[in-house]
Amino acid sequence: MKLSAGPQTEREILRDGITALLDRLPKRWAAVELPIQSDVRVDAVLRVTAPDEHFVDLVLAVRRIVERRDIASVRERLERQIRGNHSARGVVVAQYLSPPVRDRLADAGISYIDTTGNIRVDVDLPGLFISCAGANRAPQSGPGRPRGTLKGAPAAKVVRALVDFDREWTIRGLIEAAGTSTGSTYRVIEFLEGEELVARTDLGAVTVPDWRELLRRWSADYEFVRNSRVTRWIAPRGLSALMKNAAGSTERYAVTGTIAAADLAEYAPARNAMMYVADSTGCAEQWGLRATEAGANVLLAEPDTDVVFVRTRQNPGGVTCAAPGQVVVDLLTGPGRSPSEAEELMDWMVRNESRWRRN
Repeated sequence: MKLSAGPQTEREILRDGITALLDRLPKRWAAVELPIQSDVRVDAVLRVTAPDEHFVDLVLAVRRIVERRDIASVRERLERQIRGNHSARGVVVAQYLSPPVRDRLADAGISYIDTTGNIRVDVDLPGLFISCAGANRAPQSGPGRPRGTLKGAPAAKVVRALVDFDREWTIRGLIEAAGTSTGSTYRVIEFLEGEELVARTDLGAVTVPDWRELLRRWSADYEFVRNSRVTRWIAPRGLSALMKNAAGSTERYAVTGTIAAADLAEYAPARNAMMYVADSTGCAEQWGLRATEAGANVLLAEPDTDVVFVRTRQNPGGVTCAAPGQVVVDLLTGPGRSPSEAEELMDWMVRNESRWRRN
């Protein structure tokens, strides 16, 4: 199976999808592509035959990109294509399907394949169930802006603004609050509309129906380690001493992860510190940290966007902490109990929106 870094044609996507499925068929099952009549509007039909000679015709519908708002039209298209053929089942084939889209397809009873290896094919007769995990992030589509993702600094800034403020947005107002260009803002909003993560009022203003779902979707494309240059250190006097040093520091920093959420929701004591910094070496010198390759209890991350330093807050100890929305995403992509801690923090945020969301 090929995972292309560049744009793929629908024909290439179809070839890759068929190959991915054939590679995962159970032993003694066979598959053959059937010829398509010129007057029949289907992309491909794959006849899959079980060892007992029962078969199913998988009608493949290729879509380069599938967004959540496309699910209904995809289902209608497949239903039209298999109408009257009781031995047929529809399968959507795409370059990449995001986790929310895959969940929606599964809920709608639609089988799917993407070229990164995400596969779910569920057929009652003959009994066939294939479920494989591929990528949870879209591959880069070539030079410039990746399509169908929330990767990059502009997306981070727009998402943070949408989450941090509780308001109805004009595009101009969002551009000013996020500090992004007109083109990149429109592109992010267009993508979020396709994912049904933002909505429009009757007057055209942009709103966020559920900021929790927006943060979860952003976490599919953003990660503390992946989106920063991370160095590892030891705080020889412990994390409490480190936080006291940071509280009186002149360095630019923002604590995230468990420590940043500790005064908002109850957690087990943190075993390590996750901190965004502008200058890792300067912070380490000022805070008395020692560099290490093993046994680190401090991660210093120089981020690829300064949005992590925007709308920070001070905890009761005077430590500068990242905004709650940023902390949630860093926990969602963290190890161990971090994702469950993110859910607990979001529960607190739901109960206390007036304490962290701005008007």
